[in-house]
Amino acid sequence: MSEDNNVDIKDWLEAELEDTLDEDYELEISEPALSMELRRIYKRKRPSAIDRRTYFRALLTLQAELIKLQDWVEHTGEKVLVIFEGRDSAGKGGVIKRITQRLNPRVCRVVALTKPSEKERTQWYFQRYVPHLPSGGEIVLFDRSWYNRAGVERVMGFAAPEQVEQFFQDVPEFERMLVRSGIRLIKYWFSITDEEQQLRFLMRIHDPLKQWKLSPMDLQSRVRWEDYTKAKEEIFARTNIPEAPWYIVEGNDKKRARLNCIHHLLDQIPYHEIPHEPISLPDRVFNPDYDRATLPAELYVPSRY
Repeated sequence: MSEDNNVDIKDWLEAELEDTLDEDYELEISEPALSMELRRIYKRKRPSAIDRRTYFRALLTLQAELIKLQDWVEHTGEKVLVIFEGRDSAGKGGVIKRITQRLNPRVCRVVALTKPSEKERTQWYFQRYVPHLPSGGEIVLFDRSWYNRAGVERVMGFAAPEQVEQFFQDVPEFERMLVRSGIRLIKYWFSITDEEQQLRFLMRIHDPLKQWKLSPMDLQSRVRWEDYTKAKEEIFARTNIPEAPWYIVEGNDKKRARLNCIHHLLDQIPYHEIPHEPISLPDRVFNPDYDRATLPAELYVPSRY
């Protein structure tokens, strides 16, 4: 990204910055049940946290570049697939939200599959993922992926050892096939420390607006921390191929992790700005013979605020 690009969007940045800061404050005050003690502990662990204004200025700059990437993908018919993996609460959802926040959902979509159905369990393991792969002109973000087999399914005993081994045999060739077909495949692993995950889980437990994020499987991940570590190490050892390497995002600092990941993603794709015809608003057509109908009051949402 050139300095000229940053200058071009300066006015837009200033206009968006205040609104975004307001949204962030709103999110903070919407956690009434979060204990002040946990807040103090968490902030004490973040003495060098990036300040809010610096963070949002960088984020908005990157999001402007993501819009250029989106235009390029749509214009060229490129196919982009980004996989997000990592421990529970590592920040995958946060970065996905910031990537998609200002993009067209018809171009950039998120895939977060639930556990396989009875029918899907009888299929070729990769079969249920294939329909969600990007078509030309699409960016697809996988919030967890086929690596479930080598991660949660393996650790929790949902997959037999021979199924896990078969996965490791198949996945490198499967990903090479995707790349040969023209898909740009980028894989991110979000990494956090044991202590950081514990703090984030405690914050979710004490916040009724975030408790939905904690499943029994998430809680078990605390018990089986070392098993997940061993699984991660084997994933890197056996699936870090030249055609689709892994990139590790240090996730302890959420804001820096988001910025680093988005910046790195932009660097992986040789996009450029697509020229657009100037947009002008057409004149409103007024018909002197048209009388606007008065609609019944019960059709309107009550003005309670």
